[in-house]
Amino acid sequence: MRLLIPFLLPLTFASPLFSRADKGVYFLLAGDSTTAPKGGWGDGFLATTVASGSSGHNYGHSGATTASFRAGGDWGKVVKDIGTYKSSYDVYVTIQFGHNDQKTNSGVTIDMFKTNLKKFADEATAAGATPVLLTPLTRRNFQNGKVIENLADQRAATLSVAQTNNIKYIDLNLASETYVNALGKTEASKYNLASDDWTHLNEWGGVVFARIVSDLLVEKFPEFASAVKPNATMSALIKAGKPA
Repeated sequence: MRLLIPFLLPLTFASPLFSRADKGVYFLLAGDSTTAPKGGWGDGFLATTVASGSSGHNYGHSGATTASFRAGGDWGKVVKDIGTYKSSYDVYVTIQFGHNDQKTNSGVTIDMFKTNLKKFADEATAAGATPVLLTPLTRRNFQNGKVIENLADQRAATLSVAQTNNIKYIDLNLASETYVNALGKTEASKYNLASDDWTHLNEWGGVVFARIVSDLLVEKFPEFASAVKPNATMSALIKAGKPA
């Protein structure tokens, strides 16, 4: 009697483990003018550091606080995009605020700032994304040869929220301040959006500080390595505290 041995076809479907690894990253950037187009690092990040197969959208909004970003509808757009892209990408939401929250007329206290950051992170997670909190980009005002540390409270609050709640974060404030201090006032001024604007970035400044963001992400979270493109020359100049 002939034995019938079934012919086993190779499995062509991808397991969840491997399908996730094959996904690109979709970056949703939430923040104020220091993330936004025409003044922030966000567009430079998407245009010069994001690798093929990954993508993103910059929702940074000039003048935004953690309160107005929600009230004005920007945060709702971020959450909607999470739903749109999470089946095709691993969605990450960068969240960077503080410059406007700290103003006396913002209506946002430090405790409210912390509550708002945590709520952003919780809602991004619930929607299917991974939040990453960023301490606020340094301003570049100098006094006695050093950068004035006028975002220290917002930096500390952001770190507290991230560390207490096990939320991913990078310390952009410290890294950018370290770089600006190394450059000095004259070289740092070359990144100003206008000659007397020591907060916002011109187009090249956006590219340079986007490289700092990208390098911080990869250094701390290796899963980003395939989602962003390296620039060894620029990274080495930044690390050495030299103009890029």
